[in-house]
Amino acid sequence: MDYTITLSDAQVKAMEYIAREPIDWIENAAVARAYVATREIVQKNAEHCNANGIAIAVGEAGQIDQAYELGVIRTARIVAEEQEAAIAASQAAAEAEAAAAAAAASASE
Repeated sequence: MDYTITLSDAQVKAMEYIAREPIDWIENAAVARAYVATREIVQKNAEHCNANGIAIAVGEAGQIDQAYELGVIRTARIVAEEQEAAIAASQAAAEAEAAAAAAAASASE
């Protein structure tokens, strides 16, 4: 999969300060982070499968797919959306509680 990013002139100059070829640094950063995530996913999937008597899929790609299919992992986007929804619900509940308290105080005056 290809991704495109846009850097300002200043950002390119800054990257050229730390890397011979900025694209090489960017690609290496993405590949290295994906490697770390793969190790984490494979470990979580193996632990889940072993604990539940499930045959582990063949290969890293298969195990990543399996981890998603079994609900062992979720995308960062889904996790963030769930967290945002929980925060919004908590804030709404707090606002409703504050409004109810204000209404009760107003009624007792």
